[in-house]
Amino acid sequence: MPDLLLEAVNPVLPSRDVKRSIQFYVEKLDFKLSFQDADDPRYAAVVRDRVEIHLRWHDPSSWDRVERPNIRIAVCDVEHLYSVFQPLGIFASDTTLRDTAFGTREFGFFDPDGNLLTFYSDLGQ
Repeated sequence: MPDLLLEAVNPVLPSRDVKRSIQFYVEKLDFKLSFQDADDPRYAAVVRDRVEIHLRWHDPSSWDRVERPNIRIAVCDVEHLYSVFQPLGIFASDTTLRDTAFGTREFGFFDPDGNLLTFYSDLGQ
């Protein structure tokens, strides 16, 4: 069997309002819109550096059955990125910058639909 080269993972996050989600990622987090399927989108993607996140609409009537994922994004300088996002007021008390027992320094926050984004750097232990 030939060797396969895996190049990227593009998570698809659920959204009750894709247009609102695009605004959050673009206006608050400095992502760029990669594509959207219509003027009132039900599927879109945003990109920042080499990370692309897809956003897919889910009917609000089934929202309580939609699992909200936690995605982890490796970054080169987690302290710097934290300083960029910190003034935005998007952190919960338990998602601010911290060292973990498993060797990372990380922070996270929830997007408007409750999807957890965690950004981390290895501590090199």
